[in-house]
Amino acid sequence: MTGWYLSYDGGQEGPMDEMEARARAQANPEGFAWRQGFFNWTPIAQVPELMQSGLAGPGAAPTPPPPSAMQAHDIDYRILGQEMQFVEVELDPGESAVAEAGAMMYKDPEVAMETIFGDGSARHASSGFMGKLMGAGKRMLTGESLFMTVFTQTGGAKGHVAFAAPYPGNIIPVLLTDLNGYLVCQKDCFLCAAKGVSMGIEFQKRILTGLFGGEGFIMQKLEGDGLVFVHAGGTVMERTLGPGEEVHVDTGCVVAFESRVDFDIRQVGGIKTSLFGGEGLFLAQLRGPGKIWLQSLPFSRVAGRMLQAAPQGGGRRQGEGSILGTLGDLLDGDN
Repeated sequence: MTGWYLSYDGGQEGPMDEMEARARAQANPEGFAWRQGFFNWTPIAQVPELMQSGLAGPGAAPTPPPPSAMQAHDIDYRILGQEMQFVEVELDPGESAVAEAGAMMYKDPEVAMETIFGDGSARHASSGFMGKLMGAGKRMLTGESLFMTVFTQTGGAKGHVAFAAPYPGNIIPVLLTDLNGYLVCQKDCFLCAAKGVSMGIEFQKRILTGLFGGEGFIMQKLEGDGLVFVHAGGTVMERTLGPGEEVHVDTGCVVAFESRVDFDIRQVGGIKTSLFGGEGLFLAQLRGPGKIWLQSLPFSRVAGRMLQAAPQGGGRRQGEGSILGTLGDLLDGDN
């Protein structure tokens, strides 16, 4: 009897005969199926043998390739725009991408959306509900939502879904296999990724780094073998540090770095420089080897300038050339 395998949320079931597989599939068609002769995992709804009556012919029951959720899906993409970028992801049938809630810009009709606990990776899915709950809880510690959205191409052709940057800056594509499967980044820079990438938390073990490093004690870590997309403000610089090479960075300008990069803080300098230099008391210290990503315009700076300029925060418009000044503000209602 031909062996069937079913996959739901990264978990694999099988082998099973066709009668058992058909009953399971018709009870829950929101998954993927594989048997000998299939090139890849196929949405259950597109497998006639499981959705209709009839028996498969005899044959051996080979071991299938690993479910797509056990490894990150191999997605294609293109990044469009200059100051306000978005990334368009191309999905083959059965492929999925995960993204933050509210990040989607547009999608094709055949791309299905599903809200899930955690990140949808096999690491959390294989441990059942508690594993998903733990994954969601870790995301809460990094300031993210409990839920993520999975976008899956359910049609027979390629599908597209796009995700937009939340503020001016650049979207950075990172292939985790180039970084030994591990990237550490600031808490709010993750945008989207191939399904199968695991999102967790990275604790800062040094007390001073956690207190004054600009990122707190908890950062975000991205693990796996697929593509991830992170967003940073302004212009982004990618730099590879050699062994022992060191760079000092404003604490808000650190976006991401490899796990082998040493992240610490150091005092700016003397008392006068610390108090009146405008850079605060500490700088981030990054020591190689490894890649780092820096941003020229952290969102906190933009927000701070806007709050300073807002009338509610004590700011004042400078008239912008109007001869009416304050009287003009009263007339046009801009208060």
